[in-house]
Amino acid sequence: MNLAEVAVAAPAATRIASAHERTVPAWWFAAKRTIDVVVAIAVLILTLPITLIAMLGIVLVTGGSPMFLQERVGRDGRRFSMFKLRTMVCGAHLMHGDMQALNEVEGPVFKMRDDPRLHVLGSILRRTSIDELPNFINVLRGEMSAVGPRPPLPSEVAHYDDFAMRRLVVKPGVTGLWQISGRSRVTFEQWMRLDNGYVNSWSPLGDLDIIVRTVPAVIRGIGAH
Repeated sequence: MNLAEVAVAAPAATRIASAHERTVPAWWFAAKRTIDVVVAIAVLILTLPITLIAMLGIVLVTGGSPMFLQERVGRDGRRFSMFKLRTMVCGAHLMHGDMQALNEVEGPVFKMRDDPRLHVLGSILRRTSIDELPNFINVLRGEMSAVGPRPPLPSEVAHYDDFAMRRLVVKPGVTGLWQISGRSRVTFEQWMRLDNGYVNSWSPLGDLDIIVRTVPAVIRGIGAH
């Protein structure tokens, strides 16, 4: 058994505990939380008309619930339900196994440019990142941060090696270095390096810089699908 296999086989909690976050000033955490709350409230209020229109559109074209709750893995391996606008047809999760052969990226993640499970508005919501606006509810609840690594699925974490596992020592974020660096155009290895880079260097001012850089990245929509 090689080192990667040993890492995968080890209990997740133990592996996360061994991947220590660097020591930072205590006030940085208070500043980060303040940024999170202010940004989340501002985004949720300012984008409320867009979110309501998107929700109405989803109901009209699919007849199902516009909101989607998905189990994700947060800081220290704690699981939580992440809020998103639904971009796929009802029952899409039942087709997941049949879609694996069509995966367009390497690593334990599934990404596909023209996923047939998307409903009529799905690709638009993803390309504009409107589907992720409800993530800020999780930010207010303290389960996510405005900036940080994207929260993975439990099935993805099951295949993480120790290098990838280290991204779980900080709160997951709505945006981060991955989002402003090309998103799905970035390989899984590059993605993990970006997240580890964030763990090694985050700061309140750095978070503000990423938030500002996210706006043009969302407008360009590069790698968003």
